[in-house]
Amino acid sequence: MTVGDPNIRTAAALQAKYKYMDFTCLQSSMTRGGQTLNFPTRPCPAGIMVSIRFPTCWDGKNLDSPDHQSHVAYPNGNACPASHPVTVPQVFYETYWNTRPFNNQADWPTDGSQPFVWSFGDKTGYGIHGDYVFGWKGDALQRAMDQNCNSDLFSNSINCNTLKVQSLADANKCTISRKVNEDLDGWLTKLPGDMPIM
Repeated sequence: MTVGDPNIRTAAALQAKYKYMDFTCLQSSMTRGGQTLNFPTRPCPAGIMVSIRFPTCWDGKNLDSPDHQSHVAYPNGNACPASHPVTVPQVFYETYWNTRPFNNQADWPTDGSQPFVWSFGDKTGYGIHGDYVFGWKGDALQRAMDQNCNSDLFSNSINCNTLKVQSLADANKCTISRKVNEDLDGWLTKLPGDMPIM
């Protein structure tokens, strides 16, 4: 299942189809509120958080669709549309980008614009998108839902006796070696792979 479209470049186009994806300019790691649909336009003391909420209504027939989106839909208020009557658990994730090394506004573009660009060439942020690939083994997801498992994001703990979990430190030990020798850190004059900025 995917959500969003990397080709979108306006707030109106994003809101017309995808209403639950946004950015938060973090004042601290506890910041909630002040979301925008575009990249933040000022330095963010604790970095930038991207929130992606996937649709919670399913057509009840198709496990996928050619565009990986049409088989699911967002609810209208609290109700699923007639075309997608089956409610499913929501997939939601937040990604924190450590943009603190770029907080000196004197280093930002002189025209007052913000300096960030998605790797696919979007300098607006409206091309925000996410992918979800189902990877639960066996009946693990059903067991977690049956036990009402939950997590405390602030203390990085998962409350779920039925699942085997690992610490964030252990998860971060899983790395992939770099396959292409390109500069990926600090201020870049061009995107990796010479991707054009659009």
